[in-house]
Amino acid sequence: MKLLTGTLAGATTPSVFAVTGERATLVQDGAGDLTALIQSVAKGGALPEPAANAASVAVTDVTPSLPIARPGKIVCLGLNYAEHAREGGYDVPDYPAMFLRAATSMVPAQAPMVLPEASETFDYETELMIIIGKGGRHIAEADALDHVFGYTTFNDGSIRDYQRKTHQWTAGKNFDGTGALGPIVVTPDELPAGASGLAIRTRLNGRIMQDSNTSDMIFPAARTIAIVSEIMTLEPGDMIAFGTPPGVGHARRPQVWMKDGDVIEVEIEGIGTCRNPVVSEAALAREKAVTA
Repeated sequence: MKLLTGTLAGATTPSVFAVTGERATLVQDGAGDLTALIQSVAKGGALPEPAANAASVAVTDVTPSLPIARPGKIVCLGLNYAEHAREGGYDVPDYPAMFLRAATSMVPAQAPMVLPEASETFDYETELMIIIGKGGRHIAEADALDHVFGYTTFNDGSIRDYQRKTHQWTAGKNFDGTGALGPIVVTPDELPAGASGLAIRTRLNGRIMQDSNTSDMIFPAARTIAIVSEIMTLEPGDMIAFGTPPGVGHARRPQVWMKDGDVIEVEIEGIGTCRNPVVSEAALAREKAVTA
């Protein structure tokens, strides 16, 4: 099943829709996000089906919201594609590089990704993101994919000069509004095991900047879930991002940074495209002042 969380015109609370082609059909009215659904499925419940007489709307009529509004954990892998590690001047890791993102750094598809006042070095990173369904600790690799609720698309927007100020990447990965997620969450039955073998790419203002395949990940989904759950308890609604392939802006010569007015799209085959405008923090402040 393909799921979309968002609002129709006039609504204030997001609902959950099932997506077929270019149409979206309501399955949970006013749910807010996927949290309740994920918890139900984790306890053995079935995915809800649209009512037989339910009317559908165009997917474009739904304004996306975050699939998980306030995730407990957003665990991110760095350097999970060998060529990306090399282009950044790093050795190919034999253990995953991990960092955490804060919920305040996340925005849904179509919302502005925010270029902060503090820096111009705003880079794109297309990534696969999984959403945990059934939680657990010390999850065996052989069982790990049974703990996945769904897969979605993530743009791990990064402020490179802040990322490299220290050996820890937290600062550069957590500016407000720099990470874009969604809009479609695809359940595992519709994709290859672990979402492997899928084309993954980035377009900046229509120009292809990254073009790779999820089969190139060093640490695939099942192995990563096993490793992460060795460290921490995974809970329903937690998310894990799987790193980006080569082609990022900071490794290019000349370097390429996202600017105010740009449009960035990250796409994964079989899942969908996360499309966002890039808007400067100053421009957003001016807009808020006008509408206040």
